[in-house]
Amino acid sequence: MDSQPDPEKHLASEIKPDRAASPVDIRRMSTESSAAAQKILEHSGDHDEAMKLLPVARIMCVVYGLNVSGFMRKGDEEKTLTWKQYLDKTTLSYASIMGIKEDINLVGDNYQWLGSIYLFWEYPTNLLLQRMPLAKYSAVNVILWGSLLVLHAVVANFGGAVAVRFLLGVFESAVTPGFALLTSQWWTRKEQGLRTGIWFSFNGMGQIFGGLVAYGIDAGAKKHGSAIAPWKTVFMVNGFITLGMGILFYWVIPDNQLNAKWLSERDRVLAMARVRSNQQGIGNKHWKKYQVVEALKDPMTWAFVFYALVADIPNGGMSNFFSQLIVSFGYTPSESLLYGTPGGAVEVVALIVCGYLGDRYGQRILWSMVGLSVGIFGFILIVALPLDMKLGRLIGFYLTLSVPCPFVALLSLISSNVAGYTKKTTIAALYLVAYCVGNIIGPQTFRPEDAPNYRPAQYTILGCYAACMVDLIFIWWYYRRQNAKKAALRAEEGYAKVPNQE
Repeated sequence: MDSQPDPEKHLASEIKPDRAASPVDIRRMSTESSAAAQKILEHSGDHDEAMKLLPVARIMCVVYGLNVSGFMRKGDEEKTLTWKQYLDKTTLSYASIMGIKEDINLVGDNYQWLGSIYLFWEYPTNLLLQRMPLAKYSAVNVILWGSLLVLHAVVANFGGAVAVRFLLGVFESAVTPGFALLTSQWWTRKEQGLRTGIWFSFNGMGQIFGGLVAYGIDAGAKKHGSAIAPWKTVFMVNGFITLGMGILFYWVIPDNQLNAKWLSERDRVLAMARVRSNQQGIGNKHWKKYQVVEALKDPMTWAFVFYALVADIPNGGMSNFFSQLIVSFGYTPSESLLYGTPGGAVEVVALIVCGYLGDRYGQRILWSMVGLSVGIFGFILIVALPLDMKLGRLIGFYLTLSVPCPFVALLSLISSNVAGYTKKTTIAALYLVAYCVGNIIGPQTFRPEDAPNYRPAQYTILGCYAACMVDLIFIWWYYRRQNAKKAALRAEEGYAKVPNQE
C-alpha cells in the first residue's frame, strides 16, 4: 500500500493563473473547444510532455549544487541550480584547512559560529516566497548570494565574517523551499519524489566539483605561489559562478506555466493540465489563516519538524568539519580536499536510486530508510574502527553521504501530499526552520578541545541517527494507517469519485 495519503482538502479543479502571470486568457487558448481540452488532458501524463520541462530541471540542479561552495555548510533547469547551491555550503570547510582560521584570526568557537550564523532567515523567506513571484524572488536571492560569496574574499576579521555570513544565509535560505514549491508547481505528485531527489543530489555534484576546484587552487598556489590567499580564490570562483547562474535563472525560469516563454501556447496549457490532478494549483498569493491552523494541528507536521531538527544536527557538524574530520583519519590537508570528493558521488547515487525506487513502488519513506541505514553503518565504521585504519574510516565517511535520503523524501512529501498553498508553505517553513536549528546546533558539538577526533560529537551524531530511524518508522506507520482508513471509505456504498480528481 502506498505510504503517502491523498490530500484531505480538495482545491478547485479549475486551473487559474498566478497573480504574477501575464494576462493570458486560458479560455482563448487551445482549450477553446472541448475536444481540444479533452485531448490535452488525455495526454497530460505523457513522458514526451514531461521532457519539455528539462530546461527548468537542469538550471535548478546546477544552482542547488553551487550551494556547497559557501562557508562549508550545507534538479534539467532544476538540476542546474541545485549543484551551485550545495557548492556554496562546502567552501567554508575547504577554507578551514586552507588558511582562513589564521588569516582572519578565528579563535575558540569562532569557526563553529561561522558555520551556524547564516541559518537564521529561513522562516521569513518562506513567508516572502508566498507573497512574491516565486521564480523571480528565488533568482534575485541566488544573484545576491553569489555576490556575498565573492565578498568573503575581503573579510579580514571575525566580525566581518559574521556579517557576510549572516547576509549569505538571508539570500541562500530561499533556495530549498523555493525549489520544493517549483517542483510541486511543475511536476505531478507521482513525479515529485524522483525530481526532488535529482535536484537535491546535486549537493553531491557540488561536493565533487568544489573539492576538485579547492585542491587545484591549493596545489597551484603551493607550486607557483599566489598573490591572493587560496581560500579567497575559492570563494571568488564559486561566487562568480553562482552570480552567473542566478542571472540565467532570472531570465529562463518563469514564475508559472503561463509565463514560460520557451513553451508554445498549447504547451503552456498542457503544462498546467499535467499537474491538475495535484489539486494544489500553481500558486496563490493569499495567506489563509485556517490553513495555518490545519498545519499546526497536523501530527505529521511535528513528526517532520522533529526529523529535520534531529537529522540536521549531524549535518551541520559534518558539513562544516568534514575536511578536518578526514585530516583526523591521518591524511594531509591537501589530501583531504581531494579524498572528500568521492563522497559526493555516493550522495548522488543514493538520492537518485532511493527517489526512483520510492516513486516506482509508492514507498518513499521505506526506501529512504534504506539510505539512512547505509549512512548509519558508515558512521559506525568511523567510530568503531581503530584510528590507524584510515582507509576503512574514509570509506565509512563516504557511506554517510547517503543519510540525506529521508530528508529529501519528507521534503517531497510536503510538496506532493499537502494541498493548500498556505498550508504547504507553512509546513515547509517549519520543516526548514527545524533544519536550520539543527544545522546551528551541529557545529557546536565539534568543540575545539575534542579535536582532532571529536569523539563526543561522533556519539551525538549516532544518537541523532537512531532517533531519526524511530521517527521515520512512526511516520510510515501513520501514513499506512491513514491510507487504510481512506481505502475503507472509498469502498463504502455510495462513495463517488469526483471527475478529474485523484
